Amino acid sequence: QMQLVESGGGLVQPGGSLRLSCAGSGSIRRIYKMGWYRQVPGKQRELVATMTRSGFTNYADSVKGRFTLSRDNAKNAVYLQMTSLKPEDTAVYYCYAEETYVAWGQGTQVTVSS
Repeated sequence: QMQLVESGGGLVQPGGSLRLSCAGSGSIRRIYKMGWYRQVPGKQRELVATMTRSGFTNYADSVKGRFTLSRDNAKNAVYLQMTSLKPEDTAVYYCYAEETYVAWGQGTQVTVSS
């Protein structure tokens, strides 16, 4: 089974930037899709951005133009550069990877507040 380890969350002021990283380890054959979802208490987990192995990227409308997803297939890693952060971006961010099954990271808190 694959394990996903996230890093890079924290507290940032509105308008600031953060970079999230996620790396997969363990028994990995070929990851088809990787990316990030986020969740706030009382709400469903929602898509932030995902990228297929070939580079097709899908962003939530709410983050288009502000967040950039990148991926390193050789390292089984995915990165989320977040800029122009808003208070409504506050959430726990979960790394996502899809092989023959779906794996999730443990989550990293992002808080946007002055």
